[in-house]
Amino acid sequence: MIRSVKHIITTAVFLFLIFCKQQANAQKLKTGAFDTIRVEVYITDSGEKVPSNEELYPIYLFARANAKMRKMYAEWTRLRNAVFVTYPYAKTASYVINQINREMVGVTDKKKRKAIIKSHEKELRTQFTSKLSNLSIYQGKVLMKLIYRETGSSCYEIIDEYKGDFSAVVYQGVAKIFGSSLKQTYNANGEDKGIEILVQQAKNYYGY
Repeated sequence: MIRSVKHIITTAVFLFLIFCKQQANAQKLKTGAFDTIRVEVYITDSGEKVPSNEELYPIYLFARANAKMRKMYAEWTRLRNAVFVTYPYAKTASYVINQINREMVGVTDKKKRKAIIKSHEKELRTQFTSKLSNLSIYQGKVLMKLIYRETGSSCYEIIDEYKGDFSAVVYQGVAKIFGSSLKQTYNANGEDKGIEILVQQAKNYYGY
C-alpha cells in the first residue's frame, strides 16, 4: 500500500515538473497566433528547403533616394546613353579597319596602301563626320574605349599605323587639350566593367 502511494506521488511530481517546463518554454518563446505560418516548400538538389511562391508573396520596400544614390543613377544613365550612342560607330570602325587590313595584305607599294586607306577614310567621313561632330567630349572618350574593345588597338595606334606617327602625335595633342587621350585602352573586368555590362545590352538592342 505504501509502495503504491509512493509511486502515485512520484508520478504526480514528474508530471508536474513536465508541466512547469512546458509553461517556462511557452513563456520564453512568447509565441503569438500568427508567429508561425505553415507553407509548402521545395527541396533543392542540395537539400535546402525553399518556401513555395504559392504561399509567400513578395514584399516591395521603397525608400527615397538620397543624394549619393541620385548621383550614382545620374552617372549610370549618362554612361548608358554614351554607350548606346557610340557603340554602332565602334562596330563600323572595326569593320572598316578589318576591311583595310584585308585589302592591304600583300600590298607593299606605299602609294597603293595610301590609296586604300584614303578610299575608306573618305567613306567614313561621308557617313559619320556630321554625327561624330555632335558627340560630347564624354561620349568621345567612351567611343575611343569601345574602338579599342572592338579592334584591340587604341585610336593612337590606329592613326599611327595608317596616317603616320606625326599625325598621331598631333591628334593626341588636340585630344589632351579637351581632357582626353587617344591612348585609352579597355579593361572589361576592371575599370570598364560598367561599360561592358552596357555593351551587352546594346548588342541585344541593336541585334549584333
